[in-house]
Amino acid sequence: MATVLNLNSITRLTRKQFVELCQANPELQLERNPQGELIIMSPVGGESGQKESDLNFDISLWNRQTRLGIVFSSSTIFSLPEGGDRSPDVAWVSLEKWENLTQKERDGFPPICPDFVIELRSKSDRLAPLQAKMREYLASGLLLGWLINPQQKQVEIYRQNQEVEIVNMPTILSGENILPGLNVMIDY
Repeated sequence: MATVLNLNSITRLTRKQFVELCQANPELQLERNPQGELIIMSPVGGESGQKESDLNFDISLWNRQTRLGIVFSSSTIFSLPEGGDRSPDVAWVSLEKWENLTQKERDGFPPICPDFVIELRSKSDRLAPLQAKMREYLASGLLLGWLINPQQKQVEIYRQNQEVEIVNMPTILSGENILPGLNVMIDY
C-alpha cells in the first residue's frame, strides 16, 4: 500500500528536493506525483515479489535476445516529463532513447518516460491510484503499459491515443510493435 503525503501546506516538493530526500533516505522507496505529493511505497509480500521477479525475467530474457533496449527493476526512478518521479515494477527503454541521455542523466533518475511499463497490483494496492499512475505514464510519452490486476483476474492495456483495453486472465500479452516478438503468459 502506498501512503501519499500532501505537503502543500508546508511546501511544494520540487524534483531537486525529492532527489535529495531519496539520497538522505535510501532505505525508503519513494515516488513523487506531478502535484508534488510524496508517495511512500510499502514493500510487497512474497507472492507479489515473486510475480514481479518473473515479469522482469520475461522482459529481460526477451531483451537479451533482441538487444533493442534496457530493462529496469522497480528500484529505478524515472523523472517523467510531466513532472512526476515514478518507479514502475518493470520498465523498458529503447536503446536509442537511452543512448540519447548523458552519463549524468543515466546515473541519476533518468529524465525520460519508459517506452513500456508493467505495474503489478499487490493485495494492498488500491486500483484507482495505479490507474492514475498509468495515465501519468501515458501523458509523459509511454507507448505501451500493462496494469496487471490479479485480484480481479484482469489486465488493463494502455496505449498512446487509445482507450484502455481490459482482458481477462489467463491471457497471453503481446509486446506489439513496441517490443516485437514478446509474448508473456499471465495466469495469476
